[in-house]
Amino acid sequence: MSKMLINGVLRDKPAQIDGQFHKMPSGFRNKIDANPSLKHPAALNCYHLYLSKACPHCHGVKLDLILKGLVEAICITWMDPISHENGWKISQSAFDGIQGVPRNHCLYQAYQRAAPDYTGLISVPILLDKSTNKIVSTESASIIRVLNSTFNDAGVTGPDLYPTALADEIDLIRSMIQTPTRDGAYRARFATSQTTYCSAVIALFDALDDIEALLEQRRYLAGSTLTGVDLKLFPTNLRFDPVYVTHFKTDQKRITDYPALSRYLEDVLQYPDVAPTINMPQIRAHYFQIHRHINPTSIISIGSELQVMAILAKGAS
Repeated sequence: MSKMLINGVLRDKPAQIDGQFHKMPSGFRNKIDANPSLKHPAALNCYHLYLSKACPHCHGVKLDLILKGLVEAICITWMDPISHENGWKISQSAFDGIQGVPRNHCLYQAYQRAAPDYTGLISVPILLDKSTNKIVSTESASIIRVLNSTFNDAGVTGPDLYPTALADEIDLIRSMIQTPTRDGAYRARFATSQTTYCSAVIALFDALDDIEALLEQRRYLAGSTLTGVDLKLFPTNLRFDPVYVTHFKTDQKRITDYPALSRYLEDVLQYPDVAPTINMPQIRAHYFQIHRHINPTSIISIGSELQVMAILAKGAS
């Protein structure tokens, strides 16, 4: 049974009885503001992230840090790839005590410290204000938007990932991706009835067909330049063949069966410092070894890992 916090106390998460995946809303979606008198002022070296190299949502946030030039300004606490009965474990070997946050062994302890009465999921990513020990946001899309523009006046020179001229297009494409694709893979994985599973898989591949058609006309999702919506699709597509096809039973097609999506995956990998953000052993170990109710032996399939490694090698060349 997975865990959540209820009034700050670690409890079993209530079971979903309808056989469908229901994404619970993130508990925190605050902003960082340029006004220094507000709750979370824009100041470099004052914020901290809790991330997992296995999680696609965290992966998008890490890519945002790289593209915006914020790697040195916002420090990170990394999770172990394998969680236990109390949820995400914090990697003790990767923990750096000089980053300004206390050492914890489990992520729920960081939530309890920052929000003692919190009720909700114990999830990553977390953006934490170190000066107040309060959580700014636990929603990846919100964090990416915050990091995109908040620190511009502090000398951050990275590209604008949400340009005003493309805002409507980005929002439209986000709706194509989030529910049917990013959430769709998880709806297939969590389905406990054949009808629910088939419905999720059909919707997932209908959406991938639409994205394939879009990328046949464009280099990136919103046009000729990389934007924030690409930070949603790329981490999901990267995990699709090595994990989702086998483990989530989304085997109607692979990303390698889509020429435009395959080209897109390789194209994003050409960006400097993108390939080193990918830890495929952690990604595969996380998925195959934490879902014991659908993979009780914890065996990691061979899958298409060699294909992914070939892509990474091509991106690094």
